[in-house]
Amino acid sequence: MNAEPRNELPLAGIRVLDLSRVLAGPWCTQTLADLGAEVWKIEAPGQGDDTRGWSPPDVGGESTYFLCANRSKESIAVNLKHPEGQRIVRDLARQADVLVENYRLGALDAFGLGYEDLAATNPGLVYCSISGYGRSGPRAAEPGYDFVIQAESGLMSITGEPDGAPMKLGVAITDLVTGMNGVQAILAALLARARNGRGQHIDLALLDGAVAVLANVGSGYLAAGQAPRRLGNAHPTVVPYQIFATRDGSFALAVGNDAQFARLCGLLGHPEWSADPDYATSRARVLNRDRLIPLLEALFAAEDTAHWLARVRAAGIPAGAVRRVDEALDAPEIAARGMIADTPDARHGTLRLLRSPLHLRGTPPREPTAPPRLGEHTDAVLARTLALDEAALAALRAQGVIA
Repeated sequence: MNAEPRNELPLAGIRVLDLSRVLAGPWCTQTLADLGAEVWKIEAPGQGDDTRGWSPPDVGGESTYFLCANRSKESIAVNLKHPEGQRIVRDLARQADVLVENYRLGALDAFGLGYEDLAATNPGLVYCSISGYGRSGPRAAEPGYDFVIQAESGLMSITGEPDGAPMKLGVAITDLVTGMNGVQAILAALLARARNGRGQHIDLALLDGAVAVLANVGSGYLAAGQAPRRLGNAHPTVVPYQIFATRDGSFALAVGNDAQFARLCGLLGHPEWSADPDYATSRARVLNRDRLIPLLEALFAAEDTAHWLARVRAAGIPAGAVRRVDEALDAPEIAARGMIADTPDARHGTLRLLRSPLHLRGTPPREPTAPPRLGEHTDAVLARTLALDEAALAALRAQGVIA
């Protein structure tokens, strides 16, 4: 069977002006870059994105936090507090298809870089604003950070052990979700523009995205009035669906339906449980979890993890080892999917970076390029896009407008 031909990148020809920092915005624009867009990352001279200083861990003094969200972009160091810097960004906005920003409310308007200003000269511009609480509402002017949003959205209240403290997820999930929402909204706006020729303003809030991913837990409250409780690694509506201790460790077991439960009962030597009215259906198992789970715990504790993983998987029941991050990233199935890229880098030789998880067979994402150094592409992008010659660039540097 012949391999499928590699076609043009999906977003080839799309230009993105990235005025975002930290994670939600950069995560959004990184995905657009993966899909082939040309992304111009605007950074403050001498400082750059806040995450450039977030370390350890680092590689030769460069923050790995910055590396995670800025592959395949071009960095332009422009002083937005200088009128000439504002003019440069306005000129870039006239050439752009998309702008992504996460400045505080009103900050870009003061620079003449708000949506209304830029849409007047580029009516096709898709302008995506990302903030903690949205550009409208009583808290629009407040900054929003993932940790606080996890607390305020209810996510923290359903994470952690039943008798423990509310707990955040180990990554900034509300930033990541909002970044993904940004990609969806931008792609939808570009499709709409292809039909009507008009851009639009997209207003995304971390809090909106966080409450949206409450999913079944949120609908349980809204539709049934049921306030959820923390269940640790257990599931509110599926049983057994949690971590079980074994003789030498633990494993994750996810019994998703009655047929899987019947097979589990058979391999455990208790086929009668699957016919017991207290356990036969998913609803019955949830209502009687306090009786069923101790029975399973006693059986699983009698054998090693490898024993149970082999038997449970052979029965077609989802199960997995509880891996550390290094074990997960070094796993053979991750290598087989090509998720890790050895990316050429001028300073380090190579960097090990994640690839995009978007496996489009006909128009695959680009191979990653190394995240840019601060201002690395300033001259190249301004010469290419705005036709500034060496003398003009030198004059801007002398004024402190670019670096």
